[in-house]
Amino acid sequence: METKNLTTVRENPDENQLIISRNFNAPLNLVWRAWTEPEILDKWFAPEPWKSVTKHMDFKEGGHRLYYMQGPEGEKHWGKMMYIKIVPEDFFNAEDGFCDENGNINEEMPSSHWNVVFTESETGTTVVGTTTFASTEALKQSIEMGVVEGTKICQDQLAELLKELLTETQNG
Repeated sequence: METKNLTTVRENPDENQLIISRNFNAPLNLVWRAWTEPEILDKWFAPEPWKSVTKHMDFKEGGHRLYYMQGPEGEKHWGKMMYIKIVPEDFFNAEDGFCDENGNINEEMPSSHWNVVFTESETGTTVVGTTTFASTEALKQSIEMGVVEGTKICQDQLAELLKELLTETQNG
């Protein structure tokens, strides 16, 4: 598959950050929708064989997404992303953390601040996500939990999904 290994993940330990970058061969408006509409987001946001399921999503400043990732054995890991600042088709900032099914944040697990920037070019749309953790320990814990590998799988899934969505749009 031609989309494999096109995601770059750089660790910035001085700032407790992971910087994830990927260019998608799709227009900005479609990539933005894939990140901000739950019906599309759920199709790629969990690494297969896991599935992403959104219980609630209000993509606006002050809004949040309550979701879980469901594993092949039926296990669920809940997350809550709270949206701080949104500039449509430019960037969004959010806080993301593990939680229970009611959205109560689990302070024992690492949480992170996301800054996701979208840039359109002649070759498609580049998305650069900077994830900042509260501590070096939280960054290490997330890496040990497989966030780098999982992110690369999800980005590959998004690239494939965007191809499908573009084909559907063109064949209209």
